[in-house]
Amino acid sequence: MKFFTYCICVLISYSLLIAIPAQAALDARAIMERVDARDDGDNQTANLEMILIDQKDNERKRTIKLFSKDKGKDTLRLQFFLSPADVKDTGFLTYDFYGGERDDDQWLYLPDLRKTKRIATSDKSSSFMGSDFSYADMTRRVLDEWTYKLLKEDEVDGQKVWLIEALPISKTVEDRYGYQKSIVYVRQDNYMVVRAIHVLKSGNKVKYMEVKKLDKVDGIWVALETWMKTTRNKRTLHRTILTMDNIKYNQDLDESFFSVRQLEKGL
Repeated sequence: MKFFTYCICVLISYSLLIAIPAQAALDARAIMERVDARDDGDNQTANLEMILIDQKDNERKRTIKLFSKDKGKDTLRLQFFLSPADVKDTGFLTYDFYGGERDDDQWLYLPDLRKTKRIATSDKSSSFMGSDFSYADMTRRVLDEWTYKLLKEDEVDGQKVWLIEALPISKTVEDRYGYQKSIVYVRQDNYMVVRAIHVLKSGNKVKYMEVKKLDKVDGIWVALETWMKTTRNKRTLHRTILTMDNIKYNQDLDESFFSVRQLEKGL
């Protein structure tokens, strides 16, 4: 399960562009295949905290319980909001399909209305629960829906990374994610995306993602703290901090738990 998707926009000088060999496009794809194949665990439970920060630095905190299970190459994910009171018992269910033959299925349960809303493909680029993450960001990207180009090598927090540009292959993919382009920073030692820049398709907006805390849990690399901010003309509009703790793998999670019925029933 990969919570967090790849992002981006970086200015590359002409001299750097011509320095990249023709083989780089193949190398970029191979790197992203290793990112996709990285072990991210199975039958996982975790506690999440989501902090929403507006332009005036006002904060709203939300706590979430996460459940995730692999079904072959697909991922089933169920989240319940625990607090505060205005979002308590809100649930979010995702069927994250590995291939691009069908769109991911997502449902949002709103307890005040006692109603489950299916997230339409046209709505997946919109904000997830007021955060800087979109509904599409909450799923894994399909490799074949993007083209990749290796821009250069660099360092993030003393670790070597590759900078890879990802472009949607069609307007349909661009509309679903809302991104014209993403530039992802992939750590060379563990194939984790630790930084990303997403150029939105409209409104002169750019989203920046950065993993602030990364560690191993049961031998699996996990982004324990991730920041995402939305900017317009380099001015910050909103920020989100997402943290994970109490992460456990190989839990007793039955496939039947990941259902709309359980979504509406709650914990």
